[in-house]
Amino acid sequence: MICLANKPVIGITGAYVFHNKFMEGTYVHHDYQKAIAANGGIPIILPFLEENLAEEMAEQCDAILFSGGEDIDPKFYGQDPHQKLAATIPLRDKWEIALLEKAMKKKKPILAICRGIQLLNVALGGTLIQDIPSDVKGSIKHSQTVNRSWDSHWVILEKGSRLETILQAKKIRVNSLHHQAVDHLAESLRVTATSSDGIIEAVEHTYYEHFLLGIQWHPESMAATDETMNKIFAEFIKNAK
Repeated sequence: MICLANKPVIGITGAYVFHNKFMEGTYVHHDYQKAIAANGGIPIILPFLEENLAEEMAEQCDAILFSGGEDIDPKFYGQDPHQKLAATIPLRDKWEIALLEKAMKKKKPILAICRGIQLLNVALGGTLIQDIPSDVKGSIKHSQTVNRSWDSHWVILEKGSRLETILQAKKIRVNSLHHQAVDHLAESLRVTATSSDGIIEAVEHTYYEHFLLGIQWHPESMAATDETMNKIFAEFIKNAK
């Protein structure tokens, strides 16, 4: 395991970006690494590679943050693609599922954000709503058009949940940048937050002894100006030390 000035090393899973045929590769929004660094962690970006490298990558990190990005290929939860399904990268899906398995086996703290909560649910046996506007009658707007760091809707926290304990709140304002969400919940997870339309906004594991939170919104983009959101990263880094 890497040790850098007694600060925990936090692996952040990477998405994919294509600028042109000469410029393409791993992409992570800079708010993730800023939130990690601001709370005393050393962020490193984990590119998706062959799944046989997942164990070595998990070993080198003190904790793993599963980031946002592309839709998950519905074949991984036994469904055909919806008309509104966006771009998928099955290689990333396979690699992250393997990485989650290895990270949990090694008892690493895990924070799963946006696509991350969806990946967490799928990896543990759950399914996804492939397009909220099409499939959830009366749903609120979950893909905001305002600045990424601004809040756009309310979330109700489950009483007694780990998330409520961390945030010390019953109801919070969050940002929202997704068109998919958790549908059938994996048996080993429990819901810890929902929006007014019933969409699952946060989950935690029912028996994993270490830090493991899945969050649908993007606290990394609010953490610099919102102390409530920053508490998530402070607790995550604390558990990684």
